[in-house]
Amino acid sequence: MITYYTDGSCDPNPGKGGYSVIKDMEVCVLGGEPAGAIQTTNIRMEGLAIIAALKDAAGAECEIYTDSEFWINVITKWSIPWEKAGWKKKGGTIKNLDIVQEVVPLYRASKAKLTWVRGHNNDPGNELADHWANEARKQHNG
Repeated sequence: MITYYTDGSCDPNPGKGGYSVIKDMEVCVLGGEPAGAIQTTNIRMEGLAIIAALKDAAGAECEIYTDSEFWINVITKWSIPWEKAGWKKKGGTIKNLDIVQEVVPLYRASKAKLTWVRGHNNDPGNELADHWANEARKQHNG
């Protein structure tokens, strides 16, 4: 089984962003906003990192470790009623809907397990992902 660690970085938030995917403790993907937008958020970067890991796994069994409890909830819980309601929620519009609508079907078609890991808590994979997300932010934003 493939092991991934994902992380996003934004400084300031909102501001310049980047993300990383670590696969079996090696750098796999570094990225930023697909359209090259300069302004982004940490939440967007975290979501794009999970998408990149799911795409890299290409349906293979994998575990994706992320420090984004938000995205785990979006993907595994909140998206279900949102989708049934035509991608709307009671409290108004769904932020980052473009990412939500891309990541949800990728996850549902995958053999991925999402696992939350506390960020900045000396987990070697999370620390590596954090380091490279910061490097991706610098690379994608000069």
